[in-house]
This record gives sequence, structure tokens and C-alpha cells, in this order.
Amino acid sequence: MLHRRRLLASVSLLALAVLFSAGTSFAKAPFARGQAPGWYRMPLGDFEVTALLDGTIALPMETLLTNATPAKINAALAKAYLKPPFETSVNAYLINTGAKLILIDAGTGALFGPTLGKLVANLKASGYQPEQVDEIYITHMHSDHVGSLAANGKPTFPNAVIRAAKAEGEQWLSQANLDKAPEADKDGYKAVMASLNPYLSAGKYKPFEGKTELQPGIIALPTPGHTNGHSIYVVESKGEKLVVWGDLMHVASVQFPEPGVTIKFDTDSKKAAVERKKAFAEAAKQGYFVGVAHIPFPGIGQLKAEGKGYRWVPVNYSNNNNNN
Repeated sequence: MLHRRRLLASVSLLALAVLFSAGTSFAKAPFARGQAPGWYRMPLGDFEVTALLDGTIALPMETLLTNATPAKINAALAKAYLKPPFETSVNAYLINTGAKLILIDAGTGALFGPTLGKLVANLKASGYQPEQVDEIYITHMHSDHVGSLAANGKPTFPNAVIRAAKAEGEQWLSQANLDKAPEADKDGYKAVMASLNPYLSAGKYKPFEGKTELQPGIIALPTPGHTNGHSIYVVESKGEKLVVWGDLMHVASVQFPEPGVTIKFDTDSKKAAVERKKAFAEAAKQGYFVGVAHIPFPGIGQLKAEGKGYRWVPVNYSNNNNNN
């Protein structure tokens, strides 16, 4: 009997060995899906910068980008192992100066579907609350940059003051402009108005004009073209510098090597191209960080001149993000 039991045990072990060697799976693990919370933090002198991901959306850049043929655009994407439709990030940047908590751009809210609208959740995941935000600087009032400002007629950031170039408000908060806008553009105006109205009603919208110091270490610079009042924000502390570009550009693999490529969303593509080329040249020369709304998250990096264009060098990932 003992001999028989040992024989059966040996046969069972042999069978298991055969199954494992054949790669047999006893329990198929389901796909987990999803990603980690979309925030990335880095020090900047005495400041702290937190990049926030609102989400991503696939766009047909071969038809949206202009001043280049679809074939040329697709070829540029292919060099980066990409293909259309191109999945575009929507990024925002939270600056803690030690005295103020400032958000630059505010994502899409519920305006663009389920793959976007995650800015507030990621802000909370990063350790902050919407009530803590003191000021919000808007690069321009396209709805993917202001959509999270309000929900159901109430401000998402109840203690924040909104700052934007005067020309942006004159364009997008005007009932007269809404009334005369083409039918296809009216929803964009309505979305912007719904996002900003709670702050206007509370007296918390304060536009600025031209080059303006908004806080010690943060300056707004006019860069018209993408919109009439498009602005970028220069953030500087202890000699370290980050310039938040908004929509000066959209597709790294296409526009860094070819800065002259524009996009249909531009109000004035020629002006936008001029501002982009100027910004590229300065960033490459000075070597400071830039933060870009639609570069793959976290959208922070530096530029190196390369041939007639530029090369994007993403920020090096680090767990050591203390300011000391």
C-alpha cells in the first residue's frame, strides 16, 4: 500500500511538472486597466511645481495641423513611433510659492467626454484641495483650458481669483460676439461663459494687460496668435525658471523639428508661428524648463537646438522632489 501511495504521488508531481513546463495557466489574471493618479511634482528654487493631468484625447492631427501636408505630418509622427489619431494630453500646472497656491489653466471639466476632466481628482490626489487655490491664471479661454472652473453653475475653486489677458475676456465673454459667431462656434462661447460666470458674479475675475507681474516670481507675457490674448507665464525662483506655454504648440514630434507647422485652432496662424519660433529659440538658448498644455504628461522639459529645429528633452523623473 505504501509503495502504491508513493507511486501515485510521484505520478502527480510528474504531471504538475509537465503542466508547468508547458506554460499552462491555472488562473487567468484580468486586465487591470487604468493608470496611476496623474500628477508629477518638482522643486523650482523655493517654489513647488505640480503638473496635473486632465486626461488624454485622440485627435486627427494629420487634418488639424496646417502648413504641412498630411503625409509629412504622418511621417513625422512615425519617426516617433506614433500614428494617427494622435493621443493628446491636457495638462495644467500648480505653483506653490509658499505664500500663494496658483493654478495655471484649468482643464476640460465635463466638456470633452470620459477620457478627460480628471484635473480636480488629480489635484486632490497630489495632496491639495480646490479650496486652497488662491489664483488661477488662464493662458487663453478655449474651453479645454477653463472647463473645470465651474460645475452646475458653482465655482470649483471657491476662493480663487481668475486672471487672464483683457483681450481674452473681451473675445470670449462678450454676448455680442456669441450672437454673431458661426453656429459651429457658439457652443465654445457658451462653455467659456458658463465656466467663468460664477467668478464674474462674485467679483473674482481680474484681467490684466500686456506684460504683468502677477505675483513675486510670476510674470505674464503676451503671445498673441493662437488667440488674440494668449499669454504665457514665466515662473522663476532663486535663478530656476519654468515658462508655461499654454497652446504655443501642440505636437512635439511634428512642431519641434518643424516650428512653422500650425494648427486650425489658431486665430492667426502667422502670429502664432512667430511667437512659437521666438519661444523655441529663447528656451533652447537659456536652457530653462517649459511646461506645455498638450505635450505628453507631465509636459515639462527643455529644448536643444537640432538642425533647423529643436529636440525635446523631457524632465528626468525623480522621487526626490523636496525643496531642500
